[in-house]
Amino acid sequence: MIPLRDIIPSRTTPVVTIALIVVNVLVFLYELSLGRGVDAFTLYWGLVPAAFSWVTVLTSMFLHGGILHVAGNMLYLWIFGDNVEDRMGHGRFLVFYLLCGVAAALAQTITAPDSLVPMVGASGAIAGVMGAYFVLYPKSRIVTLVPLFFFFQIIEVPAILFLGIWFLMQFVSGLGSIVTVAARSTGGIAFWAHVAGFVAGISGVVVFRRPERQRVEWWHDR
Repeated sequence: MIPLRDIIPSRTTPVVTIALIVVNVLVFLYELSLGRGVDAFTLYWGLVPAAFSWVTVLTSMFLHGGILHVAGNMLYLWIFGDNVEDRMGHGRFLVFYLLCGVAAALAQTITAPDSLVPMVGASGAIAGVMGAYFVLYPKSRIVTLVPLFFFFQIIEVPAILFLGIWFLMQFVSGLGSIVTVAARSTGGIAFWAHVAGFVAGISGVVVFRRPERQRVEWWHDR
């Protein structure tokens, strides 16, 4: 399933969400400009669990391994980020986003502490945003593109179902990565970063959401 948008309008301009997307895209374009030097750049600024560094915990959130990687992450951030930022406020949302990314990075490091493969991507932080959306907007719906053999169908999927299935897939895949020895020494998807980010989002939203924006009076379920 490919999410296209949600159905909830935002009351405010999501300046932080837009800024994060712009920064991630600009960093990726810089990576492309490096040519063969991108591997050394990624190794230096990506998070290598076996050579853990708090600096790379932060910088790794803004690196990506390919165009599909960055495009997919930015699509999810755009769909879910604006409404969460709207409910939290700009400053709180930025802190929340970064803390979810830290939680995701630490979780992946704990599950593979001896890995020499650099971890990159905003997926963990964005998973936190998705976890917050799961709590804040359970009655929302996600307009989703569903491929059916040679045809494509656009349907509205309840947000709680879409995000619940996504989280379950990450958790099951994370369990599979534990029993796969090769996953500890080769590249792949950081499933436990996704799981931890989502859980951090569910937990942290209680602290970061603004009480005066508790009620979504400008949007009504239909």
